[in-house]
Parts: sequence; structure tokens; C-alpha cells
Amino acid sequence: MARFVSSMNVSLDGYVDHDKMVPDDDVFRHWTLAVKRTPNSLYGRKTYDLMRYWDPDQPDWDDSRREFAQAWRAQKKWVVSQTLTEVGPNATLISSDIEAAVRRLKDRLPGQVDVSGTILMQSLSDWGLMDEYQLVLLPVALGAGKPFFAGPRPPMQLSGSDRIGAKAIRLTYTVA
Repeated sequence: MARFVSSMNVSLDGYVDHDKMVPDDDVFRHWTLAVKRTPNSLYGRKTYDLMRYWDPDQPDWDDSRREFAQAWRAQKKWVVSQTLTEVGPNATLISSDIEAAVRRLKDRLPGQVDVSGTILMQSLSDWGLMDEYQLVLLPVALGAGKPFFAGPRPPMQLSGSDRIGAKAIRLTYTVA
């Protein structure tokens, strides 16, 4: 049975905004290693649209960007969307009977499945499917935006913390 884990960069005041929070080299390397370790991902539409940036090679990428792109392309992806009609390479669209489809994934996939997207994460939490939340806190306060937690959460307990380079920390909370 899969463990559903949501892990994203978060501002100190709790917001997620990939355009306003650019990770430093240490945090970027953390994400490359995380993607390499996790063979399966479940995306909401908006986050998947952002991540599609990594599908085609970009001429200005350095070696670390190419390494991340290669790891991301290798991941098996499921994309939850009722508006998309197709998805990119190595991805499967889930557009109907979403709760049942996600439950089937949880039942049949081994290991960790990364869950990306705050709205999707909220739905999985409402269905009792989330197992863990990893907040990679970056040293920035945004003051507004999309909150990491889109709604109430079940009781959680701190199960770990890891420093990432000199500026970031990952807090891991397990659903109690």
C-alpha cells in the first residue's frame, strides 16, 4: 500500500508560490534527490501545468537543471483534472471517479507517492488518504497567496526535521 506524502516549498508564513520562492542550490539539490528516490507522483492540474516546464530541454539549463529534468521525466505521474484532455509523457490522466481512482492507486502502488497541489492535497485529506506532510520552509515571508493547507487537517505529530543547506529546514508531520 502506498504512502501519500505531500512535500513542497513553503514560505515562513505558510504560503506556496513557485514564482516568488526560488530555491537556492542546496534546496534544488534536495528536490533532485527526492524526485530520484520517489518513482510515483500524483499531481493536481495547476501544479502539473507548472511542472511541465521540465518536459522539454531548455538551452540555458546547467547540469543540475538537466539532472532534475531527467529525474522528473522518469517519474510515473498521475494527473487529477476535470479540464485537461491529455497529459504529457509518462503521465496518466484521472478525470472521473477521482476518489475511487486515487484509492486504487493507494491500494496497488508500493512505497511513497508524492502528492503535489494544495487543492488535491485537501481532497485527499478529506478522504482520509494523506499519510504525511513535508514542509520545506524557505526564509521568505510572502504575506499572501495560496496557503500550503487549503483547509482543516486531521491531527498530526511532528515526526522529523532536517536542515537543508544553510537557509532551509524540512518539517515532517505524520497524520496521527
